[in-house]
Amino acid sequence: MRLSFVSLVLLAAGALLAQPARAQVPPSTQPLQAPSAPGAEAAAAARALEPFVATYEAWYRGRPAGSATMRLVRQDAAHWRIDLDLRAERGVASLARLNIHQSTTFDLHGGHFRPLRQETERRAIVFGKEVAGTYDWERMQARWSGDISKERRRPVALQQGDMSALLINLAVMRDARPGAVLNYRFVDGGRVRPHVYHVHESAETMAVGDMGYEALRVERRDQHGDQTLLWVADGVPTPIRILQREDGEDEVDLRLIEYRGA
Repeated sequence: MRLSFVSLVLLAAGALLAQPARAQVPPSTQPLQAPSAPGAEAAAAARALEPFVATYEAWYRGRPAGSATMRLVRQDAAHWRIDLDLRAERGVASLARLNIHQSTTFDLHGGHFRPLRQETERRAIVFGKEVAGTYDWERMQARWSGDISKERRRPVALQQGDMSALLINLAVMRDARPGAVLNYRFVDGGRVRPHVYHVHESAETMAVGDMGYEALRVERRDQHGDQTLLWVADGVPTPIRILQREDGEDEVDLRLIEYRGA
């Protein structure tokens, strides 16, 4: 079953590594270092969270389609928010003036990213759609409201470690290490799914403009065989590239341009 361009971007894009931001994407030709034990990784990532903004070029089936912006902001001493904004500036989607905003408010619990509220807004000339979700960790259930089907309004039982789509991408950035298998539970938009990512054993050279990076490829395949690919480089707080493939063909491709402190 094929996903729409909008759905693919919302599932794939989200790239917020818990490391200090820099003024621009720095060159890196150093190999990725093997991380410490998973528990220590989570605690270290939580301590290192720093606000930043990252900008991507968005491509669709090999053609420029627009741009995407990722933001990590601190709301107060205990809460953070990650945001994705997609602007369709070229192609068919631009004719509809399509804009998408998605965000997750979260806190740090036991060194993990715990979602508290999730919002998605889609705007175009002929339609508007808003969906909001709350994660109640005292009652251990999540609910969604707004422009969403009755079935997906039903409460979802939570388990410790459950995350939204954007937080899973953040966790992949935190946890990726050569040869690792990463298991998460996706709870977002009234849906629950296991997400399993496989990290390649060795890094590969990736180009960003005139710069070269040694990046690990991280891959997930869904039940239909479609792929989500992320390239993670040491010292860069977001994936260098996020790619969705269907039937072996490139569909949505987000390519990092720059990032900076927010």
